[in-house]
Amino acid sequence: LDVRAKWFGPHVAYTISKNNMSLCTLGHAAEFAADGIAVNSLWPLTAIDTAAVRNVIGTDKGGSRYPEIMADAAHIILSKQANGCTGNFFIDEEVVLADGVTDLFRYAHDPSAPLMADFFLPDDIVKRSSTPLVGLY
Repeated sequence: LDVRAKWFGPHVAYTISKNNMSLCTLGHAAEFAADGIAVNSLWPLTAIDTAAVRNVIGTDKGGSRYPEIMADAAHIILSKQANGCTGNFFIDEEVVLADGVTDLFRYAHDPSAPLMADFFLPDDIVKRSSTPLVGLY
C-alpha cells in the first residue's frame, strides 16, 4: 500500500477504492486461510491498454501493455497451491519473469514507446524493475 498524499490529492475517491481493495486482500487472506482459500492481489507495473487508459491518459505520457500480461500473471498465481500463497500483492511483470517469460515486448502496445508506470506503485517497486518507466507523478 502506498498511502502518500500524492495519490490522494488528485483523485481521493479512486485512491480510497484502490487502497480498500488491498485491505480486503489482507483481511480475506487471514479470514479464509484456515479453509485453504487463498486471496491475493495482482497489480500492473505499467499502464494497461484499456479503453479507460486510452480515454483518460492517452498515449502521450508513455506506452502501455496489453491486458494479456495480467491474464498470464493471474494464471500463474492461480496455478499455485493455495495454502502457501495467500495475502500477497503481486506485480504482473515480476510474476511472469519469475515464471520464465523473457520477452516482455510481446505485451507492449507500442514497443518503441516508453512504458508508463501504473498509479499507486510504491517507489521501491518502480526502482527495482529493470523496465524503464515514465510516470505521471
